[in-house]
Amino acid sequence: MVQITLNGKIMSLDADPAMPLLYAIRDIAQLTGTKFGCGLGLCGACTVHLDGQAIRSCVTPLSAAIDKRVTTIEGLANGINVETPMHPVQEAWLDNKVPQCGYCQPGQMMSAAALLASNSAPTDDDIDTAMQGNICRCGTYPRIRKAIKQAAKTLQSNQSNAVNAREQEVQS
Repeated sequence: MVQITLNGKIMSLDADPAMPLLYAIRDIAQLTGTKFGCGLGLCGACTVHLDGQAIRSCVTPLSAAIDKRVTTIEGLANGINVETPMHPVQEAWLDNKVPQCGYCQPGQMMSAAALLASNSAPTDDDIDTAMQGNICRCGTYPRIRKAIKQAAKTLQSNQSNAVNAREQEVQS
């Protein structure tokens, strides 16, 4: 039995600790948003967050998730904004009609969210570097970049609004 924190919930999984995290997420936890692509950690379709860092779950053993937080596309919006069930990256993806076939998009969004968590104002080079290794066979890269920039602005605005609200509370 392996215990992990998956999308904010502690789960006990009856699985071999050497099993790829991807299989535990999809087959045991039944969260199918994370996709199997290449099985070698090269395409990015299986990207999830491990303690906030984007990782390839197809080559990461389940044991690596013990005592860490695993976030999948299904849990990306948890705690971000109570007014919408989506993360700003997910909203930007829809606004910019990023998905074509959509298969790679959960991994793309997870990589984008990890980038924006560490860099609130990424340049084109920052985006290219962070998204390297996330392959989109449909070639939606220009829309992906546009969506990341939109999500960055939304997150910056949300942070600014939160700071202003806190300042108003202190002044009251």
